[in-house]
Amino acid sequence: MNRRQLGLGAAVSAFASTVGLAARAQTRDPGAVAFYDNFSDQLARLPAAIQPDVRAFYELNGWRPVWTAERLRALQAAAGRAERHGLSQGDFFDFEALAASQDSAEMRTTAAAMGYGRVLGEGRVRPETVEDLWEMQKNRVDLPVGLNDALAQNRLVDWFEGLAPTDIGYSNLSAGYIRYRRLIRDGGWPVFRQGTSIEPGMSDARIPALIQRLVAEGDLSAADGARLTAQGIVYGPELQAAVRGFQIRHGLVADGRMGTGTQRSLSASAEDRARQIALNLERRRWLKREVAPERIEVNTAAAIMVYWKDGRPVHSNRVVVGTAANQTPSLEKPFASVVANPPWYVPSSIARAEILPRGPAYLASQNMYIQNGTVIQRAGPTAALGYVKFELRDSYAIFLHDTPSKAAFNLAFRHRSHGCVRVQNAVEFARLLLSPDPALLEQFDTAQDSRQTRRIQTGREISVRLLYWTAFVDGQGRVAFREDVYSRDAKLAQALGIALSLPRPVDDGARVATDVGP
Repeated sequence: MNRRQLGLGAAVSAFASTVGLAARAQTRDPGAVAFYDNFSDQLARLPAAIQPDVRAFYELNGWRPVWTAERLRALQAAAGRAERHGLSQGDFFDFEALAASQDSAEMRTTAAAMGYGRVLGEGRVRPETVEDLWEMQKNRVDLPVGLNDALAQNRLVDWFEGLAPTDIGYSNLSAGYIRYRRLIRDGGWPVFRQGTSIEPGMSDARIPALIQRLVAEGDLSAADGARLTAQGIVYGPELQAAVRGFQIRHGLVADGRMGTGTQRSLSASAEDRARQIALNLERRRWLKREVAPERIEVNTAAAIMVYWKDGRPVHSNRVVVGTAANQTPSLEKPFASVVANPPWYVPSSIARAEILPRGPAYLASQNMYIQNGTVIQRAGPTAALGYVKFELRDSYAIFLHDTPSKAAFNLAFRHRSHGCVRVQNAVEFARLLLSPDPALLEQFDTAQDSRQTRRIQTGREISVRLLYWTAFVDGQGRVAFREDVYSRDAKLAQALGIALSLPRPVDDGARVATDVGP
């Protein structure tokens, strides 16, 4: 036990002796009477936002002090786990200062416990303040009742840990954060200096720093790293394979070439990546814990879609999502129906800016016409919505759909739409969703064969969640990163008072001139 731990232990004992007697406190006890008499004055000194919860908590407890030495030790143990949530214990608890302020320690401890619990259960920042459109189901916790029950059942640590998400995505990312914090304490990795491209077979003075970086994050084993370092500064096949793994983990073109995008990602520090993980842990805490066992989740930062059934991921596709100027929002909406061979009713903003100025000849070439002031594109093989549209209920004109622009799915940078989500192999995915009901699947297949427009109800509700994860754990258990295309990491970091310096994304493909889809 180090000196600070001894100090904290002494602080807990001192605090317990001054507010103590809670275990046997009754309204006749002098300590309880004094606490009750001073309650309103002490409550008024707390932040206004937390006062209602503190009042409700003590009402449940009969207006008595609760923090015994045993409970304070449990609270200290819970606080000691803050790092695994990407949080700092010192932002919530200062046990030495609490022990030193004998008159107010009881209630200030309750306020600190509730403040920490609120962040674990609901997040530290209101998502609407850092995203232009955020419409998900928020998590909500009843802190007074929860804290009261946890103290009564002597399960304070378990209660705090249960407030945070317990799904595998959060748990794995939490473990990743701990690994990166350990990396930082061990010195991180050397700075990788950006410069000219490093091509396979070349020699470059930056190779030793590259090897150390790949070893630090697990893209290259320590033994292989030592052996390759001894071989000199040649960018050989083994090192190229490790770089391709790094590129895949960062959503880059996995060609082994070390161009601008790869070098920018390599230039990020361990501290910045740890902070990026912490921001994504915060985003996950915003969300309601219960999710539908059947759902479609789109990670708009990674441009990847995953279909979940019976609580398991069973299918994944690449997708194309909105540009930085036309961001795909964070939404959670029910999936209503499939439209085979859909026409496109062009939003007025796109029509005015990108279609009407090109004149009648362009409209004719795109199989478009104007009706009642609306530009409409007829269904067909070159239609912007392709052969199928997945309708979401009340989705602000955001939906999933097919596209004739298939080449974009082969790109690493797939932020190219006006906000809607273009799905790779969309027709096959529609058939997968309709397959539980052969009659519905037959309707869809018949419509596809005839090329007739037809709306087909799914027969069940499937939740669609559009999420923004720039750090997540991949199938190999490694933390994967994506660049902050929508600048949402930057906004969230600013709101949290966190310094952040992330690489800028690199577009790896030219836009298709005729690509005007939603």
